[in-house]
Amino acid sequence: MDENSIWKLQSDWYSPTRLHNSPVEYDFPGDRFIPNRSLMDLDQAHSLLTTTSQKPGKLKFKVEYRRKLENNLKLDVEGRPFQMLVFRGSPKSTRKSNRLIDEMRRSDEEILTHKPNRHFPKRESCILDAPNIKNDFYLNIMDWGKTNFLAIALGSKLYLWNADNREVELLSDVGSDYPTSVAWSEDAKTVAAGYRCSRIHLWDAETLKLVRRLTGHQKRVGSVAWNGQILTSGSSDKAIINHDVRTGNSLACCMKVHTEEVCGLKWSNTGNRLASGGNDNLIYIWDARKMIATQYVYRLSDHRAAVKALAWCPYNCDVLASGGGTNDGTLKIWNIQKGACINSIDTKAQICGLQWNKHHKELLSGHGFGSECQNQLCLWRYPSMCKIGESMNHTSRVLHLSQSPDGLTVVSAGADETLRFWDVFGPPQDANSRISHLDSLLSLKTSPIR
Repeated sequence: MDENSIWKLQSDWYSPTRLHNSPVEYDFPGDRFIPNRSLMDLDQAHSLLTTTSQKPGKLKFKVEYRRKLENNLKLDVEGRPFQMLVFRGSPKSTRKSNRLIDEMRRSDEEILTHKPNRHFPKRESCILDAPNIKNDFYLNIMDWGKTNFLAIALGSKLYLWNADNREVELLSDVGSDYPTSVAWSEDAKTVAAGYRCSRIHLWDAETLKLVRRLTGHQKRVGSVAWNGQILTSGSSDKAIINHDVRTGNSLACCMKVHTEEVCGLKWSNTGNRLASGGNDNLIYIWDARKMIATQYVYRLSDHRAAVKALAWCPYNCDVLASGGGTNDGTLKIWNIQKGACINSIDTKAQICGLQWNKHHKELLSGHGFGSECQNQLCLWRYPSMCKIGESMNHTSRVLHLSQSPDGLTVVSAGADETLRFWDVFGPPQDANSRISHLDSLLSLKTSPIR
């Protein structure tokens, strides 16, 4: 190659045409308007910027001065074309060491953030018969207490099942009347049971004796929920009542904003918010301090069917999950701080119950009538709400869900008159194993940079 050819090649090496037709592959790691320092003559630039000269008084910039200034900026010391800022990529061969470091970092991140594949168990850990269970979507007749006793209403009878030794105690049998809602107190010493004939009974779990009767409703009490010493009840008379069980006159306040039966009640883990769901397709969010004035915080109206399934997120107190009935079938995630729905999944089936996983970011839903998820239990990954797995072992709709005190097992009550226990939420991640894995990783991977 002659000297003229070499000069021509060097003179247009930075031009768009040359860049486009070059056989050399270039790497463009960032924005094209950000200069790549690997192609700059930083010594030349530094010299031009730091060279001291006398400050001129008043200069008239003539054509000759401008030409010389441009030559200094565009030509190197030998007179060859030069640009202080080059807006293009660098040859890939010059980035081998950097790419190696990037690949090692990505590998480390993948290992550190890797999570074992989660799945829904193929079989139940235990199955119990549940004869005479009421096949009624609007009831809430099962709850698992902190002392590992499961309270379940079967027909007119209320039972306590000891999950440790699997013994059963008959708590009550009210004959023609029957329990329509059940809830353990926070200290698991008392079981509250609402009944079809509008009454509420408080039972001592240790002595198995009735200790108190509460009144105030006119029709069946389909939902009850504890918040410390406050028992909140919802009824088909459309009312929500707070009962302070420490006082003789237990009725603390009564709210009547739902226009149909109140079928879902859940207090937040912090105890400062209450979510109520009704057969009017509405959810109301209440502030515990303002309930006496019957002032609700939000009225959520996105569902198109009754809202019974409600569950507060255990690791974000501002997140609530809700599920709609047969004509809705949507699983919705709400930001209660803003009163906005942040995600909605159409399950195409009635949602009868929801339970959050305390150990992994997951949500379990129990379904009734519908098409795709009919009679299923479905496990969802939060916050993406991608389905992890499902179970179709129930032969009829799943009416109720409850969770063990350790948060590892969920029990589902079906209209097929069975209670099925699932080890679906555990085991929790072992912090020690994560630390030891990190130590071994750091001992194997060493940085090439000293």
